[in-house]
Amino acid sequence: MSITRHEITTGSSPRMSRCVVNGDMVYVAGLTASDSSADIKGQTQQILDKIDGYLATAGTDKSKLLQANLWITDMANFAAMNEVWNAWVDAENPPVRACVCVSLARPELLVEIMVTGTK
Repeated sequence: MSITRHEITTGSSPRMSRCVVNGDMVYVAGLTASDSSADIKGQTQQILDKIDGYLATAGTDKSKLLQANLWITDMANFAAMNEVWNAWVDAENPPVRACVCVSLARPELLVEIMVTGTK
């Protein structure tokens, strides 16, 4: 099987690929919002838009997600984050999902999402 790596980071960032395709499997790294001044809904939507882009680059879409891991910094934001997630996720084909409360790398980041899917 061939492995394709998309957006390999450089510089002082952690060395990683943003998306890896191995055969029919698609792995999208933990993503955060580009505009960290947005509220939890805005940050969540930004991340989901990025995920859509990586899935499209890999030749698939959210209907083929298998697993999602969500990390939020404050469970008081869970309902608002989940509202955006529920509006986005394919209702007929939802992935398994975990959501935990954590401290993220920068205090202005409110949510991080990582997904695995198939083609």
